[in-house]
Amino acid sequence: MEPDPHGIEGRYQIRSLYFDTLEDRSLREKLDGVNNREKFRLRLYNGAPSLVLLEKKLKRDGLCAKLQETLALKDTAALCRNRPEEVAGQGSLLLELASKMTAQGLTPKTIVEYTREAFLFAPGNVRVTLDYNLHASFRCQDFLAPAPVAVPIQSAPAILEVKWDQFLPGLIRDLVQVPRAHTGAFSKYAACRAYG
Repeated sequence: MEPDPHGIEGRYQIRSLYFDTLEDRSLREKLDGVNNREKFRLRLYNGAPSLVLLEKKLKRDGLCAKLQETLALKDTAALCRNRPEEVAGQGSLLLELASKMTAQGLTPKTIVEYTREAFLFAPGNVRVTLDYNLHASFRCQDFLAPAPVAVPIQSAPAILEVKWDQFLPGLIRDLVQVPRAHTGAFSKYAACRAYG
């Protein structure tokens, strides 16, 4: 396996800002295991606002998909301040999020930040990630700040995730067998929301 070339030795910081309704629909659907659901988030890497992605994560009948588009800094700032009427971009995801903020009451809820180490294996298009050092911030307007004030999530485990396209090579399957590790679903968003 090779380190992900996007980070220094495969390591980088991820910061995401999640949106949810006033009734916490996305959080409740995740915790209740609702099969067909979606959530929106903004994402940046290594604290650099030069590239901000808007992502829509979908789960349908057990399959996951992610749609994304880049955002202008002005639109990112408007979304962080919960001001969808100030959005000027024309991207389809941006317009969908702005519309749902107005019609469904989606609002910025929490910032999730963590360290990721990622490795790639070409056969099967395998990506192995290890996420740790999870932090939460509830000052959503600070998403673009160099270092938002954040609380460490002490109860959060290190999260090992393996993704692949066509097949999972036996070599990788054997490598990721970790003694005393727990296999299951874990939501960084849900873990951070437990704090506010």
